[in-house]
Amino acid sequence: MTKTLSWKKTTSSVSLILLGGGITLGGNYLINSPKSLADRENKTNLAATPTTPGAIAVCQNYVSDVVNRVGNTVVRIDAVGKVATNVPSTFNDPDTPLKQFFGSQTPNIPSEQTQKGMGSGFVVSSDGLILTNAHVVEGSSRVKVTIKNGQTYQGRVMGTDPLTDVAVIKIEADSLPAVTFADSDQLQPGESAIAIGNPLGLDNTVTTGIVSATGRTSAQVGAADKRVSFIQTDAAINPGNSGGPLLNAQGEVIGINTAIMQNAQGLGFATPGNAAKDIAEELIATGKADHPFLGIEMVQITPEFKQELKTQKNLRIDAEGIVIVGVVRNSPAERAGIKSGDVIQAIDEQKITTVAQVQQAVEQTNIGEKLNLGLIRNDRQLDLAVKVGLLPQPRNFNP
Repeated sequence: MTKTLSWKKTTSSVSLILLGGGITLGGNYLINSPKSLADRENKTNLAATPTTPGAIAVCQNYVSDVVNRVGNTVVRIDAVGKVATNVPSTFNDPDTPLKQFFGSQTPNIPSEQTQKGMGSGFVVSSDGLILTNAHVVEGSSRVKVTIKNGQTYQGRVMGTDPLTDVAVIKIEADSLPAVTFADSDQLQPGESAIAIGNPLGLDNTVTTGIVSATGRTSAQVGAADKRVSFIQTDAAINPGNSGGPLLNAQGEVIGINTAIMQNAQGLGFATPGNAAKDIAEELIATGKADHPFLGIEMVQITPEFKQELKTQKNLRIDAEGIVIVGVVRNSPAERAGIKSGDVIQAIDEQKITTVAQVQQAVEQTNIGEKLNLGLIRNDRQLDLAVKVGLLPQPRNFNP
């Protein structure tokens, strides 16, 4: 489903910083395999610091407990890749006037340059599976993984998914400490949040805060090209934290630290752990993640949107819902007969009032299944069934 909105004046624009800098390979490792995370019932219980007779017992801070148990699972990732410089072809043309004028003094600009990135990640299985952000390893021909004790490994990128910003790396190791995941769907604002990562190259940095909000849409945080509802936290997050874990007070992973808002403090965002696990399983199994696709551009009808249409285009919309402002050519939406100007009011007989509801309905539909859309077209009610398609895969890096 296309998310970029063409009605730019009707949406607010914020700048988001991704906090880090794909090779797509198959694999047969599963996060839920026996070598994976320890079951909750097998977790080590927190215990008071041992004391000797006559000594005063001092309770350890819960953050210290979490760091002591989980800190060894957090890794540093250094990635190096080649990216195109997009030099105009005429510049290197020997017959161009520029070449003729400057002759041999004209600089020879390469068609590609080396790009280096640094971020964080965390071990999810004892045999060396690591989760991080896709943008940390984007375009990388190789990655170096450094664990807390300083030992380094060459990592293989098993797959990346730019739409959710999740990537999986495999290193050849065993008996590594691994994290445990919490159910991120049960998160509540106000819960404790602990971030561990390598911000600005300062390895194993720990910051704390709370879960400020859940369900932040990609449009709300200024990342319209992503398909995920973010966790918002005020735990300090900086460039280099990207791909590190966001933990609860029990030391369980609730998300992957992903981005911050530019020129803002206390506004960090993480991909929810449940979504990251689902995508990681696909990447491990097939090297890619499939996403359902309609192929529409849409804008929520608000009083401000109505007024702008009336003022600038002399158009009047009385309907409530989501107006379709664009339809991708040869998409499932076009094949089903959806047109620009249609207003979505219901999906599968459920009332629709926000863009996020449409995105969620599509994301929860299996590829090949149908969504029944209740539309308004030219003041008339219209019902259309759209067969959900497969989102075209972006081109992967080929070293």
